[in-house]
Amino acid sequence: MRTGGFGGVDGLVEAVRLGGFAALVDATHPFAAVMPHHAAAAADELELPRVRLLRPPWAPGPGDRWIEVDDLAAAAGALQDLGARRVLLTTGRLELAPFAAVEGAHIVVRTIEPPEPLPLPSATVVLDRGPYTVSGEVALLREHAVDALVTKNSGGGATAAKLTAARTLGVPVVMVRRPPQPPGPLATTVDDAEAWLADVPAAAPRPAQPGGGQP
Repeated sequence: MRTGGFGGVDGLVEAVRLGGFAALVDATHPFAAVMPHHAAAAADELELPRVRLLRPPWAPGPGDRWIEVDDLAAAAGALQDLGARRVLLTTGRLELAPFAAVEGAHIVVRTIEPPEPLPLPSATVVLDRGPYTVSGEVALLREHAVDALVTKNSGGGATAAKLTAARTLGVPVVMVRRPPQPPGPLATTVDDAEAWLADVPAAAPRPAQPGGGQP
């Protein structure tokens, strides 16, 4: 168990080398924009097998009204184009600033922890943690008279109920696409990753000698 960063690609390479690891499983969040590329670069440098564990993204279905965008700034622009007046924002508490520019909209921010500071001129904060139910999400959208939903395409079942609720009520969804991923093997479930690991040669690279020298 390690808590904290590695110090870039060089730090990750050193940690993997010293640990004598035989493989690298990158299970970072679907919206981790940097670490997957660092993991790929470190694995390439060490000639180490690597797999990206990444759950499938959500996909629109019949009755969905999705507007797919590349980032949060584009999401804010999409809200402006929609003329949204009451927005449910479920993109986290750390990247709210782009939505301060959406004129005439009241933003309902749902987060696990309070956003500090709150850079929005008109906002309501709802503190809650998934998993969520469709009935609960429908009630939330109705309670706040939401006419647009903004979310990141993180995939998974824990927070997917909001998409069903939006479809049920005819609420458009501004969906932020995932950042680009490095090329390489992909596992969409833990079972897939374990199956991939079963094929990895058991021999691990030898750790570096004290003082940083190579064996």
